[in-house]
Formats: sequence, C-alpha cells, structure tokens
Amino acid sequence: MTSRLTGNVLVFDSGMGGLTVARELQALAPTLAVNYAADSGFFPYGDKSDADLRARLPLVAKALCQVARPDVFVIACNTASTLALEDVRAALDIPVVGTVPAIKPAAAITRTGTIGLLATPGTVKRDYTANLIEDFASEARVIMHGSVALVRMAEQIASGEAVSLEAFREAQSPLFKAEGGDQIDTVVLACTHFPLIRGELAATVPHPVTFIDSGEAIARQTLRVMPDGAAPDLEGGHVWLTSLPNKQARLVEVCRRFGYERVDYIAVE
Repeated sequence: MTSRLTGNVLVFDSGMGGLTVARELQALAPTLAVNYAADSGFFPYGDKSDADLRARLPLVAKALCQVARPDVFVIACNTASTLALEDVRAALDIPVVGTVPAIKPAAAITRTGTIGLLATPGTVKRDYTANLIEDFASEARVIMHGSVALVRMAEQIASGEAVSLEAFREAQSPLFKAEGGDQIDTVVLACTHFPLIRGELAATVPHPVTFIDSGEAIARQTLRVMPDGAAPDLEGGHVWLTSLPNKQARLVEVCRRFGYERVDYIAVE
C-alpha cells in the first residue's frame, strides 16, 4: 500500500526507537512530511514511574505540537501509549495514534499457542497490556520479559557501536528460560527500539521464532486518521529534542542516518 496523502506527521518517542515507525510511514506515504521528536531529556521511559510519565507526557506533546504543527501526532512508544495515550489525546486537538503491542496478530499466527513478549518493564506491568492479552490472546500462553538493557543496546547498535552477540543472548534469555519458554514460536517486539536489533535477536534465540512488531500497523492507522486536504506547511526531516543536541551526539547521528538532518532543542517546562 502506498499513498499520495499530504500533511505533517510528528512521530514521537523517548529516544530513537520511533524512527522505525517513521521509516514505515515514509515507505507507505512518501508524500507526507514526516518529522520526529524525542524526549531525550527524560530517556529512558521504561524505568520511570507511572506518575512521572503521566504528568510529563501531555506537557511534552503539547509543547512539541505548538512548534511542529502536525496534522497527526504519533506516539511511537509502547510504554507511553500503554500508560498515557488518553491523557495525550485530551491535551491535543488533533488525531493521536498510539502504539499497541502486536499481540493480536501474534495470536493469529502462533502454532504452538505460546507467545513471547519482549518489552520494557513498564509495558510488561501495565493493565493495558494485560487487557490486550485477555481480549486477543486469551487462549494462548503469553510469556513476558521487560528489559531496559535491550533498549540501550538497540541505541548502541543503531549508532554503529559494537555489542557482543552474547549480550543479546543473555538479555533475552529470561523469556525462553521461563516455564513454557521452550514452546515459544512467536515473539512480539513490544518496544519500538527492538526492530533496530531484530537481526541480533534472531541470531541469539535458542530456537527459531517469528518476530513481529506493530510498525506497519501504526503507519496504516496514521494514514487512516489524516485529515482530508491536509497540506504540508513544513518540510519533513526535522527533529526536536528535549535536551541539548550537543549532549546527544549518538541520537543526532542516528537521526541523520534516517534522513533527519535538522535538529533543534525544545524546552519543556
């Protein structure tokens, strides 16, 4: 599916993981102006308290949208979406697309009936995730593992740093060492950082599995909610950070690798 839609989309994450969603959007709709924002001043979200995130996310979203003026705001972060999607929607007057762990499609393709879910600790513990499992995978066994280490490793790999395969093997091993883990045949990558390390994860699983993420589904939903007649008044390829860019050399470099050349700082009060 491709699209001739025009308009501005702002893709948002705590770090660089949401760039995988931005890439899916650009592939589906090359005519869109796709910009990016990272709450680098509060990274990573996976180890922050629910109260702190719920207080911060609407403020960050509103500040970013005042500057970027998007037609659609995409929260390309499972942690933020599972906790504060409705809070952000209430703070903005444009469509807001969240990120949902790909539990429903995983339940449709598993043959063993055992699904693994790799996420951040925050996503693993949220009622939102539990409700998704109840609604769409109640007949399956879902084994979950939350890892902040994998988020940091994904950022290292994306920036060209070396990370040993043994580190990936160790980081995801709790998923497969859990009771029933030897039956996992489908793994949900429930953090937008994790598609960045799909190859490393695939190379270090104890047995073959199918990895699935929600990037393309998020992109398709963004196109569905794009207002009719939206026209870009900004070019794509712009990045806003909530910390000074000169303190975020790795993030800035990875954004440029994804085609985002202009990087600016935005203060969030």
